[in-house]
Amino acid sequence: MSRQQRDALDAMLRTAPRAETPPTPQEQRDGFAAAMTRPAPQDVATRRTLLGGRPTLELEPAGASGRGRLLYLHGGGYVIGSPDTHAGLAGELARRAGLRAMSVDYRLAPEHAFPAAVDDGLAAYRELLAADTDPRNLVMAGDSAGAGLSIATLLAAREAGLPQPAAVVLFSPWVDLTLGGASIHSKDDADPIFTGADLRAYADLYVGAGDRAHPLASPLFADLAGLPPLLVQVGANEVLLDDAVRLAGRAAADDIEVTLDVGPGLPHVFQHHYDRLDEADAALDRAARFLTTHLGTERLAPAR
Repeated sequence: MSRQQRDALDAMLRTAPRAETPPTPQEQRDGFAAAMTRPAPQDVATRRTLLGGRPTLELEPAGASGRGRLLYLHGGGYVIGSPDTHAGLAGELARRAGLRAMSVDYRLAPEHAFPAAVDDGLAAYRELLAADTDPRNLVMAGDSAGAGLSIATLLAAREAGLPQPAAVVLFSPWVDLTLGGASIHSKDDADPIFTGADLRAYADLYVGAGDRAHPLASPLFADLAGLPPLLVQVGANEVLLDDAVRLAGRAAADDIEVTLDVGPGLPHVFQHHYDRLDEADAALDRAARFLTTHLGTERLAPAR
């Protein structure tokens, strides 16, 4: 793997300008979309649809398996991001795994505070099951807040008596909105993207005066018993490192099959930089293989 690539990515991420006054949520969304949007890969067809009453981007790779389905929940601190900004990442994971994916445009804070995002995730999951999707043929994935939302969605599904999917992949999960992890402080200089203050601002908009330790807001504090196998990938150079490490430990304590995959010298959701960072391509291959292994499809498309 290339140290030169990692250093170049770190330097690029540190050049992102910081506003002198806090931007509005819409300004944040516009800036994020302009800087971070990657379109779906060329061999992944996209279509606008609805799932659980919410706009959804369907991504179908050429030659996708007929039975496997991937439900993807994008990141963005519950405030920014969309299926369009994450079409590249979701589409690339879907392409490598040979799965048709559904990326849900769940409602964002502060206009729609907690638990609106969880309600939308559950509604999407419920509709997939109601459409005769066998849960054994269904997998989930998400990044950052979307990874935390993936776990919250499955906790809500468990409480509703719904079956669990075959497996879940989590990229840099944000699962503790109380910001209790030591890496919030210890990785502050190493993280080229976030500070603890950034995360606190997102939590303020999403939960407000509510209980930030609520298990559906901070799944780290939930009983995870009964959840499917988890693959947790995280970069060592991010303030959310301890969220991933503690989540993996909590899952293991609750007798869940879990794999923790830490990338040395890598930033938050480094998988987004596939095709220009060797570690991102390798991580997406491992994620795709994890999903196909638990689906029993064993199809892995090569990186280009």
